[in-house]
Amino acid sequence: MASPQNVLLLQIDADLRSMQVGSIMRKVKSRTWKKQRYFRLQDDCATIWYKSKKTGNAHSTFSISDVEAVREGHQSEVLLSIADEFPPERCFTLVFRGRRGNLDLVAESWEEARTWVTGMRKLMENLENMGEQEKLDQWICDWFKKADKNGDGRMNFKEVRDLLKMMNMDMNEHHAMHLFKLADKSESGTLEDEEFVLFYKMLTERAEVRQLFQQFSSDGHTLSLRDLKEFLREGQLEQDSVEEHVAEIIQRYEPSDTAKMRQAMTINGFLVYLGSAEGSVFNPARKQVYQDMNQPLCHYFISSSHNTYLMENQLRGQSSVEGYIRALSRGCRCVEVDCWDGPNGEPIVYHGHTLTSKILFKDVVSVVDQYAFKASQYPVILSMENHCSVEQQRVLALHLTRILGHKLLQNALEGKSDGGLPSPEDLKGKVLLKGKKIGGLGVSLSALGEDSLVGDVSEEDDLAEIDEENRHNDTIRRKTKRSSPHLSKELSDCVVYCKSVRFSSFKHSRVHSKFYEISSFTEFKAKKHMKEAGEEFVNHNSRQLTRVYPSGFRTDSSNFNPQEMWSVGCQIVALNFQTAGVEMDLNDGLFSQNGRCGYVLKPSFMRSAEKQFDPEHPQMTDGSGPFTLTIRVTTELCRR
Repeated sequence: MASPQNVLLLQIDADLRSMQVGSIMRKVKSRTWKKQRYFRLQDDCATIWYKSKKTGNAHSTFSISDVEAVREGHQSEVLLSIADEFPPERCFTLVFRGRRGNLDLVAESWEEARTWVTGMRKLMENLENMGEQEKLDQWICDWFKKADKNGDGRMNFKEVRDLLKMMNMDMNEHHAMHLFKLADKSESGTLEDEEFVLFYKMLTERAEVRQLFQQFSSDGHTLSLRDLKEFLREGQLEQDSVEEHVAEIIQRYEPSDTAKMRQAMTINGFLVYLGSAEGSVFNPARKQVYQDMNQPLCHYFISSSHNTYLMENQLRGQSSVEGYIRALSRGCRCVEVDCWDGPNGEPIVYHGHTLTSKILFKDVVSVVDQYAFKASQYPVILSMENHCSVEQQRVLALHLTRILGHKLLQNALEGKSDGGLPSPEDLKGKVLLKGKKIGGLGVSLSALGEDSLVGDVSEEDDLAEIDEENRHNDTIRRKTKRSSPHLSKELSDCVVYCKSVRFSSFKHSRVHSKFYEISSFTEFKAKKHMKEAGEEFVNHNSRQLTRVYPSGFRTDSSNFNPQEMWSVGCQIVALNFQTAGVEMDLNDGLFSQNGRCGYVLKPSFMRSAEKQFDPEHPQMTDGSGPFTLTIRVTTELCRR
């Protein structure tokens, strides 16, 4: 059922009316898999329906709310592969939230593609601009459609059980049946329309929320302006402009017009408010960049990705530029690229000595050029593992300079050559290459006559680690192929503030290391240093950058706990972004603040070499120490 707002949209918008009539487009999965599908917008203006011309009644749907972005042209791995067959004006990609794959489409004409791209964006904007109650109604409607497997507009009890599983609610079946019968006012054995809404309300009834509501309510039924003001101050800890804010909250979240006229909030409005972004525990002031961005790079935690090109595991997984698009779109500021010699003189990117698929380095750089600064203007670090011959190293440098142009930092900033690392603010809009370099900061080899210079070109992280840590296990150890000992001067000149060096010891680093040098550690080596010399590790990270990455034994692309590495001030804690879990939740949690810009300022005791902090013994000399935070999560509803 379309909302009045969506009905009006259909009446006045030609693109949406055309989408409602429908279009035959090609759904593309690969260069050889291109199938015609009939797509149309359903009457609710919130769902896209599509089916094959050859599979009878079989069809699929997806909600507009599931779509995160619409990309025009050849902006996916799949559409790039057919660029010679279909022009970019007819191609577009729907990017879904979560781990669902993209939907790549080719329209019959550029006008039809434009209609769908424009229409989808209008519908997505319409969803964004909905009021909280409308969003809730739409959310309920989406769940109803997911649960209504046979599409009859009613939901039987089996579909209810499937719904609870989809919502990750481990509810007792007898209690679920009890709620189902209470909601089934027509006694038909199914739920429809208002019955499902009633079931949803009973399903989400929270005794502790009602208790909280009544605790602040003067009459036990509504919250007056005075009641809500008291709740905001005592319950939400708000202090500024509470007087004006109270009236705004009632107007924005209260569904009852009668209550609005009385300037009061019902329990339903209270629930809508608590479920909104405004009612979140997250401090709204930190949704913007609020931290000092003028300190040296080494004073920040930096959102970082490992094996960014991989979409799955690191033995047989797919390599794709999509990995870079998704990471950069999430605010990631350090992405990894493993470069190897490819055919026809073109370097390729993949996880060496494995069965992972291969992509072109120039395609990766093109994506970085397009997406580096869409989510954040602060600098992107391109962490390069270079396994290429000198000839193809020159091609690497050529692609970096030609494609990135002025975005690639190729010279030290004026006034920043000897006083420490520049700040994120200094480097806005710049891409920094992390890799091997001959000589120091400001040294350019372009004037030298030699074609290349001798020096390590790669740390060969994963293979070296497996060989070293498993040297007595012949079933796992793999013979490593050493990279060429020569580094092209062109590629060396592309490295400025992130010169990769092998770590010797904290003592050696304290005496000899330069501020623009960066060392990489496997998670195991980082933990070892943390336990043996935690205070020195923190001190080291106050002066220069450190990168920590997952063990090569994590062939399933799993992740380690990043919090341990942050506790010694490691800035570039690289995780497999393609693998969901607690570890990525922690990463998302840390970088959700400061405007999601990918940089979070470290605590003051981690930024000064004069401070003494050891995460193994966190009590500070000034008397400060760790906090204990206790959180109670009520799961009464799920246990009943």
